[in-house]
Amino acid sequence: MNNKHVMEGFRVLDFTQVIAGPTTTRLMAEMGAEIIKIELGPTGDVTRLLPFDKAGTGVSSCFLQQNRGKKSICINPKTAKGREIIEQLITKCDVLVENYAAGVIGRMGFPYERVKELNPSIIMCSISGFGQEGPLSNKPGYDFIAASFAGVLDNIGYPDGYPIAPQLAIGDATTGVHALAAINAALLYRERTGEGQYLDISLIDSYFHTHDVGVQLHSATGGEFVPKRSGHHHFVLSPLGIFKGNGDDEYYSIIVLPNRWADFAAFLGYPEYAEDPRFSTNDARMENHQAVVDMIEDWLCAQPSREVILEKFEEGRFAIGPVLSVPEVMKHPHFVERRTIRTVKDRSFGEIDIPGMPLRFSKFPEELTLEAPFLGEHNGAVLGELLSMSPEEVDALISEGVLHAVIPEQLAG
Repeated sequence: MNNKHVMEGFRVLDFTQVIAGPTTTRLMAEMGAEIIKIELGPTGDVTRLLPFDKAGTGVSSCFLQQNRGKKSICINPKTAKGREIIEQLITKCDVLVENYAAGVIGRMGFPYERVKELNPSIIMCSISGFGQEGPLSNKPGYDFIAASFAGVLDNIGYPDGYPIAPQLAIGDATTGVHALAAINAALLYRERTGEGQYLDISLIDSYFHTHDVGVQLHSATGGEFVPKRSGHHHFVLSPLGIFKGNGDDEYYSIIVLPNRWADFAAFLGYPEYAEDPRFSTNDARMENHQAVVDMIEDWLCAQPSREVILEKFEEGRFAIGPVLSVPEVMKHPHFVERRTIRTVKDRSFGEIDIPGMPLRFSKFPEELTLEAPFLGEHNGAVLGELLSMSPEEVDALISEGVLHAVIPEQLAG
């Protein structure tokens, strides 16, 4: 075997858009799978319309990040010929991934029952906001909506203020990775049994899965404990939170687990607080939380620089993280060395920095060279290779409105 990457040889029919589903198939593309992205004509994935489209090619920076390495077919599934093409492609693929609202793929003509009939060994994965069944299943499913229902946003912010929306697609990305885990497990099962199956992955389930202590504590205490937002400090453990340093925008995340409190008190210059009843237990520190915060912030503000603070914490083996801005992270030597931030070349953007591949394989240390597709760029190549269509047949389907393509002539060569 001389594969270029771990998933080479698998072919995926990708009906996903925006972030959650494209995260799944983008990671599969990074691992060498062939991804055939089905974009609904005439506009395709909505992220093509988001900021920032540098060259006016229909490839925004958001679309680029999530869709590098995929082949784009832009098709109208409302036409009989469009549905026929999709059915034929289903027979040629190992995996089908979609992230429409529950029921949409079925109304389009491709429920799992039909997909399984066409290809009994296929793995079909539906990614949605609230799952394929249940009272909420028909609701539109976006990241913040799922976070609201899952009790996540109620835990972010200050007690006397609004919940705070994280400026990250945490739920979408997490759901995409959950879907990837399920797909790969299903492929392993198929390898052993020859059987395909259907996967139902949702943002609401994935978000609720991220609760670490709140759910079980509420249950274990018979409902006495109710997790609520507590500003920039944890509602259960102390010290665990964000502390202010000397500068106007200088903050640090600090976590000290209970078994290290005595060491940390001595580190701050208060060894007597190891046995002081106000601080000796986690419950006591929670009751005297502001005194703990003041103690730590006074120490931080007494230090000459961030470098000294980080060095002293490292020497003491205590966990600390400076709150870095995105530009600071992008320049940080650790992220640069690990290619957590990487520079790629693209036809529409030239060089552009994007998040790196988070999955690392010792047998495949090199990253694949991938491009973001223009809308419908691979209509001819995919349909010619897999369905033996001639260029004239593809052109005729474009003329009939079954296929669509927007390929800048100056960049397509």
